[in-house]
Amino acid sequence: MSAAVFFQLSQLFQRLAGYGGRAPALLLALALGMAWQWQQPRLWPLAVYAGLLAACGAAGLACLLWRRGMALAPEGAAASATFFSATFLSSVLLCLAALGGGFAWPGLRAAWVQRTALPPAWAGQEVDVIGVVAAMPRWQADGVRFRLQPESAQWADAAETPKGPVALVQRLDVAWYGERAPAQSAQAAPAHGESPPSAPIQTKPANPTNPTGQTPNAQPAPRPSAAPIAALQAGDRVRLRLRLRMPAGRLNPGLFDYEQWLWLQGVQATAVVRDGGEAALLGDSGRYRIERWRQRVRDRILARLGGPGAAAQADPLAQRSAAVLAALVTGDQRSIEAGDWEVFRITGVSHLMAISGLHITLFAWLAMGLLNRLWRQWPLAMRLAAAPTAAQWGGLALACAYAVFSGWQLPAQRTIWMLATVVALRTWGVRWPWHATLALAAAVVLVIDPWALQQAGFWLSFVAVAVLLRLAPEPASVAGAQQWAGAWAPARNAGVAMALEESAGAEAAAGQGGSAGTALCPRRLVGLGAWGRELGLGLGRKALALWRLQWRLSLVLMPLTIALFGQVSWVGLLANMVAIPLVTLWVTPLALLAAVVEPLLPLAGWSMQGLLQCLQWMASWPHAASHWPQLPVLWAALGLAGAALAVSRLPPWLRVQGGLWLAAALLWRPSVPAPGQFQVVALDVGQGAAVLVRTHGHSFLYDAGPRYGPGSDAGQSVIVPFLQAQGWRLQGLALSHADSDHIGGAAAVLAYGVDGPVYASFAPGALAHAGAAAADWRLCHAGVAWQWDGVRFAFLAPPAQALQRRLQAAAQAPAAALAASGARNAYSCVLHVQASDGRAALLTGDIGWLQELELRLQYGERLRADWLLAPHHGSRSSSSQAFLQAVQPRHAVAQAGYRNRFGHPHAQVVQRYQAAGVALRSSAQCGAMAWRSQRPEALDCMRQDAPRYWRRGVD
Repeated sequence: MSAAVFFQLSQLFQRLAGYGGRAPALLLALALGMAWQWQQPRLWPLAVYAGLLAACGAAGLACLLWRRGMALAPEGAAASATFFSATFLSSVLLCLAALGGGFAWPGLRAAWVQRTALPPAWAGQEVDVIGVVAAMPRWQADGVRFRLQPESAQWADAAETPKGPVALVQRLDVAWYGERAPAQSAQAAPAHGESPPSAPIQTKPANPTNPTGQTPNAQPAPRPSAAPIAALQAGDRVRLRLRLRMPAGRLNPGLFDYEQWLWLQGVQATAVVRDGGEAALLGDSGRYRIERWRQRVRDRILARLGGPGAAAQADPLAQRSAAVLAALVTGDQRSIEAGDWEVFRITGVSHLMAISGLHITLFAWLAMGLLNRLWRQWPLAMRLAAAPTAAQWGGLALACAYAVFSGWQLPAQRTIWMLATVVALRTWGVRWPWHATLALAAAVVLVIDPWALQQAGFWLSFVAVAVLLRLAPEPASVAGAQQWAGAWAPARNAGVAMALEESAGAEAAAGQGGSAGTALCPRRLVGLGAWGRELGLGLGRKALALWRLQWRLSLVLMPLTIALFGQVSWVGLLANMVAIPLVTLWVTPLALLAAVVEPLLPLAGWSMQGLLQCLQWMASWPHAASHWPQLPVLWAALGLAGAALAVSRLPPWLRVQGGLWLAAALLWRPSVPAPGQFQVVALDVGQGAAVLVRTHGHSFLYDAGPRYGPGSDAGQSVIVPFLQAQGWRLQGLALSHADSDHIGGAAAVLAYGVDGPVYASFAPGALAHAGAAAADWRLCHAGVAWQWDGVRFAFLAPPAQALQRRLQAAAQAPAAALAASGARNAYSCVLHVQASDGRAALLTGDIGWLQELELRLQYGERLRADWLLAPHHGSRSSSSQAFLQAVQPRHAVAQAGYRNRFGHPHAQVVQRYQAAGVALRSSAQCGAMAWRSQRPEALDCMRQDAPRYWRRGVD
């Protein structure tokens, strides 16, 4: 039976060999179809996608049969024009079928997933859920987050909601806020399927080598807890009361899309653990054993090296190195500090600091070489299968096991599918050109993961592989050390060099340019006998060739990394040459071995500490990295094509032309308003305010958004990334008042740089940031005005004398002034911006009715504006009818968070705007909103202008 199956597969692959020349065209059609489907604002019914997929499959099969019939035609007919036309027509039809299939397949899967999406009416409801922790919990300063797979659920309040069970989504992203409860000891574990004992667990001191506080394989009994359970592990069954939430995130141009990320992760809803319910740990469910094992290995590494969460805290450098080692072994990057990620991004080595394609491919390469040697020593095994074939499939299986243990993350999946494709082609004797093999591998990845097109790693990986295979001086299927004593012959047959270079583009994790995988892939190492002579005579020549290959790869990837990340690392090439051999050949193997032989962990930790110090030193160099405006798709494609031409072996005039294309792409800048005009962008920062005013040559920021939590604020998450994506510097900053939802991101903004004055209604000491004292700090009282590029800026409030008295009182009683939030609101900076043609915008801070009255009495018709920032986020105590009549805005914007606890904008305020004939839009509805003085009738609403089926719609 197995022989027959093998024969049939061999015949199938032999037939596929005839389509190698058309593989890139079919891949392009498939990718275009998938990209087209991704733009759908709403999904079609499931049956429509299924019917379209079946029709495209039937059409493609018919084309293949037609082509086979033509291949059997007489020899003379094959040379006729009719035969050529029929062949061309069948190829076009086959590409159209691939285009339709590429559209239908992700749509079918998306429609299937969306069948279980959370109904919008359930948002904010509470349910009692019994479920299983489906992934390693992630502890933070304010609590813990984890993925929960519900098993059963009931409405928490049957009086207000329907009775009976609740059909929840397949996976929830759960946040459990509060201090970490002490670890608990376990009683005797019940057998699987039995009810656990009901007595609470007795506490005991935490074991430094076992942070969970449980003995191996033990199952703790239920324990009511209002605080997060420290012993929580993957695979635990828990009972929780949850408040359901829709997948909702901030939406800003060119920035991280949280809702898209949740969709790609398969998360259909989020939830928060409520204190009102009785939280209990019900024991080990017996599921997610690999995740549980990964968590134990991670916790043991962190505890042994004094990492985050360890009982005995080590020095900061040891904690940082422990977090990176845990990521290298288990794939869990969440313990790595934000500061270290910044260093990795600047130096372009982020792809090395977690399990990536490079680690998995090297593991497969070593496994293939070892299996090849062992297989040749066993005569019986040689009779069953050839050593290269057995080594290829065995190495692939071991690499797959490694990828599964690392969490089966997307870069690991891509590498496994690439390896599997090449191994299958080589095993069944299909010899395609490198571009056809690469196209088939990409098609396999896209069929398995249709949304891979939305991941930066996909593009960087395959572009890097294509460049390396095209520029390699020898056939790229020859792996690096395959000639060493003949031990690594399977690497040549498997083509692992192609997947090895996947990591060269795996700057996807940070995309900071530089080179990655090439430093470990010299094209030919000589045998041991000639090693000394080669070392003496050819080392310089090989190093020069390797350097040339690396800088060419870096040049080609530059427009792509700018388009994806807006940053280029100038030290990335040097940093990777240091980090790649150290991490891949020493630290990672040592850490994996130390996961079994624990005494080796300190040695791995010391090695990583040295590397971290070296990278931090490189990151501190002047101009180590540069930010660039993010390129649009067409400009990125032009730059990519130009860079590929520039480094090719084509005639010089074509290479010069490519260089000009690349230069044009790198010199692209976003459009700016004409002189005398301005643009207003109300960023989506949640419950807070941050408005960017852009003139022809200046940028001014009004307020800096809220603080989200420990180490996170709107400045570093939204404002600074948006400025970097646009390539803009700030020439001025206004902080309307000292409430945290208006100044929470000010520290990050000041650290980014303000090349001009900082206006505020409070003293710099209230900001508690070193950059505030060094800034050109000025008060924003009425009468302060200036002009940029023909656009007039003027503060209308607060009155100068009243503000001075307020500051004097605050200096005498700072605690009372800090507590008086209403007084701070009353002294908000009110900014009026007017174009040369009279079009204007009014930014009001958190003023109330009294301040609105004062503005009306003082300025009258001069208060008019086409665009209005709704006072106090649309609070009921603001936006009086008389104020709206005085301003007469076309558009009003309320910056408020989704389902915020204040109820902003208030229903009565919305009615007032409607009565005045003004369209009031909220950032919770729209995301970021843009208004231009030269087009005063239009307000760009991002959720409305670019709707997607995986995004929350406009309410």
